[in-house]
Amino acid sequence: MKLFIKFGLVLLTISLCHAQQQCPLIPAPMHAGYTEDVFKLNRQTALFVDEEHLKNVGRYLQQELLRLKGFPLMAKSSLDQQSSIRLKLDEQLAEEAYELNIAQDGIIISGGSAAGVFNGASSLVQLISQVESMAEAVLPVPCWTIKDEPRYGWRGLMLDESRYFIGKQKLLSIIDWMAFYKLNKLHWHLTDEPAWRLEIKKYPRLALVGGVGDQHDKTKPAAFYTQQEISEIVDYASKRNIEIIPEIDMPGHATAANRAYPAYSGGGSEQYPEFTFDPGNPETYTYLTNILREANALFPSNMLHLGGDEVSFGNDSWLQNAGVKRLMHDHRLKDLKAVENYFMERMADSVYQMHAKLLVWDEMADINLPKDKTVIFWWRHDKPQQLYQSLKKGYETVLCPRLPFYFDFVQDSSHQAGRKWGGLYSPLQDVYHFDADTWVKDDKQRQQVLGLQANLWTETVTNNQRVDYLLFPRLAALAESAWSADAVKSYAQFEERLKRHLKLYRQHDVYFYNPFHPNEIPEPVYFKKDKKDLNAEEN
Repeated sequence: MKLFIKFGLVLLTISLCHAQQQCPLIPAPMHAGYTEDVFKLNRQTALFVDEEHLKNVGRYLQQELLRLKGFPLMAKSSLDQQSSIRLKLDEQLAEEAYELNIAQDGIIISGGSAAGVFNGASSLVQLISQVESMAEAVLPVPCWTIKDEPRYGWRGLMLDESRYFIGKQKLLSIIDWMAFYKLNKLHWHLTDEPAWRLEIKKYPRLALVGGVGDQHDKTKPAAFYTQQEISEIVDYASKRNIEIIPEIDMPGHATAANRAYPAYSGGGSEQYPEFTFDPGNPETYTYLTNILREANALFPSNMLHLGGDEVSFGNDSWLQNAGVKRLMHDHRLKDLKAVENYFMERMADSVYQMHAKLLVWDEMADINLPKDKTVIFWWRHDKPQQLYQSLKKGYETVLCPRLPFYFDFVQDSSHQAGRKWGGLYSPLQDVYHFDADTWVKDDKQRQQVLGLQANLWTETVTNNQRVDYLLFPRLAALAESAWSADAVKSYAQFEERLKRHLKLYRQHDVYFYNPFHPNEIPEPVYFKKDKKDLNAEEN
């Protein structure tokens, strides 16, 4: 029997040598060297963690190997030279950089910080997930030497749960896939017109009343995350090197909140009723500051996204608001845009007083918020001047332009649901080929670009199957765009690596779009298309 297993390992090694001329990791690492040896992972393999604060990384590795392959990796307090996996810090490496050395006699993951070690562990999980065991007790892991670090520190995904409530179980699964691809920022869009999804204890009606309904069914029972659930999700993400940033949208997109507490509504327009908070009511600022204080206490990222977009969609009623008229007179505000700016400046001060960083959409590049306390998210691909203005003023900036990073846009011209922009959409290759340097030419300004982010707006989503279909495999392309240096990127090689990952999606019941066989997996469409939702030029 032992001879048979040994012979099988040799055959598998030869097979892997031919099949893995390119490292199978997504995103592609900076350097990867391959040998024909294998490390034999078995039930006696021990895990040794050098530092106390690396234990979360060790637990992640244990959990993933058990989930993916059924291997109960045992932690040990002393280094076992035989069949061991070691996690350690290396002060010579950059913060998120790592080295992964897989040899016949053991595996060593080194990182410049716990984040770097986690990135190495994530790569090991990916490699192991693609290996099939030759026998029940032995998993032959190909020997790679990988040296790697990210291009950008911000590798983000935004999830809109106002229009469609994803739910805790699915959300944790998405966080797992983000960690798998080394994405490290989850921008959580929890409030908007359809519903409010965050429990605020001081104002319980926000969740109980504002949480009723979604984009397609205004009568759905209230769905929201309790503060206990928020804490559990934040902790789960943190252990996977992911920071969660909540978005509390204002002064527009406030319909759900105003349904719960109409005293703070600034009204709206015929198409967007009760769309805004009331900037002319002094109590509005106290109310919103109280909400932000509770929200900020739940999220250790110490970052709050306040939106600030598309206010003009529904602020017509401000002109008939006595409080707004008084505000304009007292503060010499010449028009509604000046009122909007006044509102955002006051709410920004509330965020700064919490010693938190303010995040906003690119409309806010027009006002002079403190550049050292504010991050601008450039989303309007047709308004590059907003990007240039943000960088010229010195703001740190995240790039998430509609094309190609709005994942509610269709992936293929044959798809029936989802958005297009003048016939353009967001296919996999456009996500992969996005290059910030084509937009940002100045070397100094390139240092202000924190990174890239994709935004999944859920106006066309009615179930989690469609969430999968919009995310996968574009999530993998986003990861490589945000992580890998241009010198190691190749779309042809990415496609070959991706084919192996599609097998993983199948194994884990991910309902993905197959770019190699577009008709293989049908597009899930279960709703009546709404022209306003699908063809709007804004988010």
